[in-house]
Amino acid sequence: MKARAQWAEFSLENRAAIFLKAADLLANKYRWEILAATMLGQGKTVWQAEIDAAAETIDFFRFNVKYIEEIYNTQPPKNSPGVWNRMEYRPLEGFVVAISPFNFTAIGANLSTAPAMMGNVVLWKPASTAVLSNYVLYKVLEESGLPPGVIQFVPASGALISEKLINSPNFAGLHFTGSTGVFNDIMANTTANLKKGLYKGYPRIVGETGGKDFHFVHESADIVNVVHNTLRGAFEYQGQKCSACSRAYFPQSRWAEAKEMLQKELKKVKMGQPDDFSSFVTAVIDKASFNNIKNYIDEAKNSPDCEIIAGGNYDNSKGYFVEPTVVVVKDPKHKLMREEIFGPVLTIYVYPTDKGEQSYIDALELCDSTSPYALTGSLFARDRYAVALGEQKLRNASGNFYINDKSTGAVVGQQPFGGARASGTNDKAGSHLNLLRWVSVRSIKENFVPLSDWRYPHMNV
Repeated sequence: MKARAQWAEFSLENRAAIFLKAADLLANKYRWEILAATMLGQGKTVWQAEIDAAAETIDFFRFNVKYIEEIYNTQPPKNSPGVWNRMEYRPLEGFVVAISPFNFTAIGANLSTAPAMMGNVVLWKPASTAVLSNYVLYKVLEESGLPPGVIQFVPASGALISEKLINSPNFAGLHFTGSTGVFNDIMANTTANLKKGLYKGYPRIVGETGGKDFHFVHESADIVNVVHNTLRGAFEYQGQKCSACSRAYFPQSRWAEAKEMLQKELKKVKMGQPDDFSSFVTAVIDKASFNNIKNYIDEAKNSPDCEIIAGGNYDNSKGYFVEPTVVVVKDPKHKLMREEIFGPVLTIYVYPTDKGEQSYIDALELCDSTSPYALTGSLFARDRYAVALGEQKLRNASGNFYINDKSTGAVVGQQPFGGARASGTNDKAGSHLNLLRWVSVRSIKENFVPLSDWRYPHMNV
């Protein structure tokens, strides 16, 4: 809070210069270090590390500066004669807590810096399994001229953060990516504190939580395109993306060719260490994650409603390795179709096609109603009527919707990211919408013409 007094009064130009310099340092001087830290600490392949820790992080810094300039330039379009109206975009009255996950170095960068760019001070708690890469980012910000105390790097247990920071009268906002359960607990604690009158105002709560993301395939789809996109969407970074394709719906009429190709292509996938650049998948993040994924695979092995058509093996003798696994279920409401797994497990339901368009409609409605999440989803079809119908039926099923493309890979400046329902507050990282959450706007009206009489004009006649 001591740092806030000066930082909140800093001009946009002085704040922006810090993050633009950080982007340049990441693009050049620190590029290899941030990639290596992400590969070593989080088990990413070199491709996944480059996309995340370098490209996306740099994009967040540069695009957010551009969006802030646009926000500040958004002023009232009308001034009455003798009146000047303006909007002041003030930082929140307190501090923001940023809680970031392990799976994207770029998310840690955005969660901590987006509020700071808008003039807020931030306490940043990184995931315990991503401290190394996040600390490299923090050192880059320091080298870029970030004043002490503006963003404080606080590796700690989640419980400690909740017990101390959420219960502070100066808590003004939360920028969160993580599990739905943790986010719900923070929301509940915040509400309880509001009832006690602890805070100065209503804290801004921004959260992106879980996902059970889908690929939905129509009979008219290009199956080659479907299979390649599904393989990437489900198994890049071991399925440890909140946007990863975790469930898929295939039409019975096209399933035989899709199954054959999917099995064929999965045999080509290499699992190995991140420093082997031919590896497509590596280990999952830790023991707890390995055990959780293993339990779901064991469930599939023991259930008469499930058939494992690819993968199904795992090994923790040296690292936590889980083979890319594809499960076909008879029951479209099976727990593997409903629950977030956060690992390389894809569950498929083959829907009937004997009723023509009605079969398609029924399956779309099934997809929409099966999971509590609504983060990302993809529709594959060449028939434009089918595309239009699917887009309408799945309108609320995802915050990011893709047509003939995979459910992962949102790009800053192109696809603002976020979902609703149990997937979060949908405040769209990578756009001006997220940044607006970190300001409290003041409208200012200045009158240049004195009022000479209190009476209305007709009263003077």
